[in-house]
Amino acid sequence: MDRKSIIIIALCFALLLVWSSVIVPKLYPRKSAPPEATNAPARTQTLATTNVTGTTAVATAAAPAPPPPPALAVNTNVPEQLLVVTNENARYTFTSYGGGLKLVELVKYPETVASHLEQGTPADRFATLNTPAAMPTLAVLDGEAVQGDGIFNLTRTATGVHAEKTLTNGLTLAKDFALSTNYLVEATVRLENHSPQALSLPPQDWVVGTATPMNAQDKGLAVGVLWYNGASSQDIGASYFRPGGGCVSREPRLEYSGGQSNVVWAAVHNQFFALIAMPRDPAAEIVAHAVSLPRPTGEEARLVATNALTPSGYEAALAYPALTLAPNQTLQRQFWLFAGPKEYRTLARIAAGFNNNVDLVMGFRGFFGFFSKALLLSMNWLHEALRFSYGWAIVAITVIIKLLFWPLTQASTRSMKRMQALQPQMNALKEKYKDDPAKMNRKLMEFMKENKVSPLGGCLPMALQIPVFFGFYRMIQSAIELRGAHFLWIGDLSRPDTLFIIPGLGFIPFIGIPGVGLPFNLLPLIMGATMLWQSHLTPPSPGVDPMQQKIMRYMPLIFLLFLYNYSTGLTLYWTVNNLLTITQTKLTKAQQAAAPAAPILTPPPKKKK
Repeated sequence: MDRKSIIIIALCFALLLVWSSVIVPKLYPRKSAPPEATNAPARTQTLATTNVTGTTAVATAAAPAPPPPPALAVNTNVPEQLLVVTNENARYTFTSYGGGLKLVELVKYPETVASHLEQGTPADRFATLNTPAAMPTLAVLDGEAVQGDGIFNLTRTATGVHAEKTLTNGLTLAKDFALSTNYLVEATVRLENHSPQALSLPPQDWVVGTATPMNAQDKGLAVGVLWYNGASSQDIGASYFRPGGGCVSREPRLEYSGGQSNVVWAAVHNQFFALIAMPRDPAAEIVAHAVSLPRPTGEEARLVATNALTPSGYEAALAYPALTLAPNQTLQRQFWLFAGPKEYRTLARIAAGFNNNVDLVMGFRGFFGFFSKALLLSMNWLHEALRFSYGWAIVAITVIIKLLFWPLTQASTRSMKRMQALQPQMNALKEKYKDDPAKMNRKLMEFMKENKVSPLGGCLPMALQIPVFFGFYRMIQSAIELRGAHFLWIGDLSRPDTLFIIPGLGFIPFIGIPGVGLPFNLLPLIMGATMLWQSHLTPPSPGVDPMQQKIMRYMPLIFLLFLYNYSTGLTLYWTVNNLLTITQTKLTKAQQAAAPAAPILTPPPKKKK
């Protein structure tokens, strides 16, 4: 590759960045959600209840309504009633507005994990699900015939909560929520026709919940809606709803719908937590909408870029067709709700019990998912059986993987060195048969076979390690075990190891925080240094243009930019792997220097005519 080609490629890459980040947003600006067209409630009434752990509930502020229809219709002149039930895993807040589950607080998981720049989360602030959200889980929407004024009567039962409402047309909606183990809630919803005539009910949306970021620092990359059809799963998130980029542009999508009476379960999730609705019988369809969330304020906004987009959430509902209820007829639907951490062993137990593969919410799908699952189980085994910290468990797994690939990598390094030594003879063959390309390729292959080298020798080890790397990447991004895990100076292996902020450098692309500064993340800098060291130790590939060789040597700087603000768990894996590769390269060179050189077979001289 000559200098001109390299310049053209760099200009194309820069043009693509400008097009996707500047031109497309101007052509298709992001639309804000319209405000809710209802009056604010006059006051909020809290129904405090003594729960199984003896705590008392406190009402939370109402969240903004989603922009697209259908919406939750409630008479806000009637005060909202909240009823709270708690078990050893979570605190569940039920609301009279829609008669559903408004909020889940996971009492074993703090809202945020303290870092070097942050104070610890107050003891009463936990990781939450379905907040801030406008509609509670299992609210039944769409039309006066099924909503009325939207106000339910809540009563406490021995195992949970009962919500009930009777409409003027004679329809009664009765919902029973019973708390169970493994973050599960059993829900039964009955539509009862107590009128003397048949009731025709319109299509309904039964709310699953809203996927929201975990906190102000969560950029929402893992926030989305996931559903399963009995054979495969599909994840819908920001990439579906945002305007199209690249060469083809489009207006932002407002709604997603899928399923053909085969929605086995649907989940709204973020990086580490999920709210999943599992109907006893598959639902007809799933619908999802993007919703705008309030911007962080006060202390929560301290490390958020001043030009950051408005936070987004994704609201999902199970869609059911229109139906007719005969007089005194009752329609009953049963659900299991999971509201908890994306912890693989818990989800695997639920998946086995319900035979529904709900553990796919972890993201362990496809070819790379196999490696992610194996690596996660290995990390947990090292942590529990051998009492390794999660940081040392990552180091140990990296060493084990390197040892498994050691023979192959060593053979690859030797092959590349030998190819480098054979380059003059190969160039002579190319010159000799340059007028006959087919013969030239045949002679080159014969020459490499005689000298026991392969052009793929240097690529094969890297190709075999790619599934492991992507498996590690996916595992570390979703392993809740790493949330709050300490290692050396690192306070949280699931986040960057920011030690301090350098003010005035927020303008630096990819790694700066506009309006805030440049985070000083130590481990990525160490990783970048080891990558540069490794690239200078690796022998250049034969026949590569010198300019291209220089670019490849400094390519690690690009990886540093992309991985600078990623989780330290992944950076730790890559850094240790680089150090092991450097050690192996030096050992291989030392062995080659001590061993006698293998004879090189030269091609026979060209016969004179």
